[in-house]
Amino acid sequence: MCRATDVPEDVRAERGWRALVIDGPLDFALTGILAQIAHPLADAGIPIFALSTFDTDYVLVKDSDLKRAINALGEAGHPVQSIP
Repeated sequence: MCRATDVPEDVRAERGWRALVIDGPLDFALTGILAQIAHPLADAGIPIFALSTFDTDYVLVKDSDLKRAINALGEAGHPVQSIP
C-alpha cells in the first residue's frame, strides 16, 4: 500500500481510496475499536479496507464514499477531523 501518486501508471492498482486514521496510539488491551468504526460504515453500505499497525488503525474508503462515511461515523458518535 502506498500513495496513488507513487504507483507507476503501468502497474495494476486499486486507486481512489481515502484514509481515515483512528486517533492513537491505541493500547493493545483495547478491544472492539475497529468494529466500532466498521459497523456504522457497513450499516451505511460503505465498503472499507482496514489496516492495523503497531499503535493505530486505518480505515480506507473509496473517494466517492468519503462524505457518506464521515456522516455515518459522525452519526455514530465518532467525529471526523480533516487534516490538511
